[in-house]
Amino acid sequence: MSDAADAVQANVPENADALLRRLEWTVLRRLDGLLQGDHRTLWRGGGLDLADLREYQHGDDVRHIDWNGTARLQVPHVRQYTEDRELTAWFLLDLTGSVDFGADQRTKLAVSQGFVAAVARLLTRHGNRVGALFYGPGGASAVLPPRVGRGQVLQLLSGMRINRPPSAAGQATVLGDLLKTAAGIIQRRSLLFVVSDFISEPGWAEPLARLAQRHEVLTVRLYDAAEMSLPDAGLITLQDAETGEQVLVDTQAPGFLQRFEAIAREHEASLRGTLARAGVDTLELATDDDLLAALLRFVALRRQRLRAAPGHRLPAALQYAAEPATV
Repeated sequence: MSDAADAVQANVPENADALLRRLEWTVLRRLDGLLQGDHRTLWRGGGLDLADLREYQHGDDVRHIDWNGTARLQVPHVRQYTEDRELTAWFLLDLTGSVDFGADQRTKLAVSQGFVAAVARLLTRHGNRVGALFYGPGGASAVLPPRVGRGQVLQLLSGMRINRPPSAAGQATVLGDLLKTAAGIIQRRSLLFVVSDFISEPGWAEPLARLAQRHEVLTVRLYDAAEMSLPDAGLITLQDAETGEQVLVDTQAPGFLQRFEAIAREHEASLRGTLARAGVDTLELATDDDLLAALLRFVALRRQRLRAAPGHRLPAALQYAAEPATV
């Protein structure tokens, strides 16, 4: 396992400052040599310089309607501006019981903490603001307003630890509630990271798609390979991490493991299709992933999409060379 992975091992308890210092050495210091420089972001949104006109879409701010262009084209159009260099990023964090799962050395929660620490510090070091919306067990939520600086990242990491009240018995995750709350709180166009394992009650796809119409939304899907298959261990008891429901299964029953894996593959395909239809880019983070390699892989995939869709751009704070060979 790499140094970057060691920094977020679940079996080595760390406070927020220790975790951030370790990631600054193992991940961010290595990314520094790959950053392309401090330059104007290519985002389009709020700013001073008019960049383009586009057709009005449901949810657009009516104050941005260009009436001259609308009259000329006979269809409502809104102004797009070159975004100011600073941007606001929000982390929508799923902290429910299922993220405590991890079959090896790290849980999904530990992976989430490492990702959030690295990306939040990368953004704040370039003068950008970061905030968070925490969704804990039982549906409890809390808000960390966006601010700049290293101290804000420490507040964010601390919030991931303290915003986890005991889970209410029989209450499953309703991820749609988190996304609907975000839509009501985040008014200014922002960069949104939805960090979750997406083990949830149905109904989150539509709120996610609506967020993607107004904001730049990047989903970070957490998972563990053990969730895709079960060991041939005879009679075992499985427990739902959120509702506490238990079921006794016989893994040696004829065809049981094959049926389980088929259902898991079907769920995987359905989840990926839903995320794609919502119009968001997705980074998949496994509990055994190397964080630095995963970030580089994500930016490489993101750039491929940007070349195919030039109307969208990667924020300047995340624009670095994505070739793993240069690391």
